[in-house]
Amino acid sequence: MRSTRAGVATAIMVLPATVLYAVMLVVPVGLALYLSLTDWDGFSASPSLVGAANYADLLVDPDLRRSAIVTLLVAAVGTAGLNLLGLGFALLVNGASRANSFFRMVLFYPHVLSALVVGFLWSAILGTTGAVNSFITTRGGEVLPFLSDPTWATITMIAVLVWAGFGVNVVLYLAGLQAVPAALVEAAEIDGATRWQVFRNVTLPALGPSVTVNIVLSLVTLLKTYDLVVSLTAGGPAGQTQTVAYLILWNSFHDARLGFGSAQSVVLMIVTAALAFVVTRLRRRGEMAVHQ
Repeated sequence: MRSTRAGVATAIMVLPATVLYAVMLVVPVGLALYLSLTDWDGFSASPSLVGAANYADLLVDPDLRRSAIVTLLVAAVGTAGLNLLGLGFALLVNGASRANSFFRMVLFYPHVLSALVVGFLWSAILGTTGAVNSFITTRGGEVLPFLSDPTWATITMIAVLVWAGFGVNVVLYLAGLQAVPAALVEAAEIDGATRWQVFRNVTLPALGPSVTVNIVLSLVTLLKTYDLVVSLTAGGPAGQTQTVAYLILWNSFHDARLGFGSAQSVVLMIVTAALAFVVTRLRRRGEMAVHQ
């Protein structure tokens, strides 16, 4: 009787989370899979099934190919930047002091802002007529193409993404640093190890799980970047900074090709899940090798 009551109580407690999970994830994913097999424009009464035609179109879509390259570049460089800066600043502000508490707040603050707001803010700063270029031209210099040249715009977009997001990485790495056994650090220092040796041989191996979590979260977040692109570059110049997520929204709503956009979203979801799985497995193997 007690086990039955415990099972019922557990089911009741789990039910809200299960319903929320189904409504927020399972249903949208199922709907996207269905729509990806149709040519629905988002307005007609009933979608028409076209089978795998949308997926076949993806293979020959030059816009998707270009957007995929941009997305992978943003994900790779951005993930490296987020984690290097996150770990570096976490080491700098680690420890209990008023100054460190203040700097932690300052570092995390950009993440609190909406990505759309961040994009508009940096567009006003780095645009052709923005604050930086206005300052340069008033002193006789030439305008710098932060957002008007494809290469510059891509670099600028990645830099802004890293600036806006690395505060989360700082917080996660700080949590990992708090879990590093102080006895191991003291023992290494007593044995005459330098700060770099302590970090490389003691701190970094202990941060293995934090590194894995940070890399996977950064990678997944950057692969679905779209809101900052909307407000910072609008996919320009000439579509050279379009990410896959931005292209999905453009195809789905601007071009009224919701079926085709759903097929793109399904592919992006699969690729993101696969990359996250591979990175996690590789990181786990690295952690196990270190502790053996």
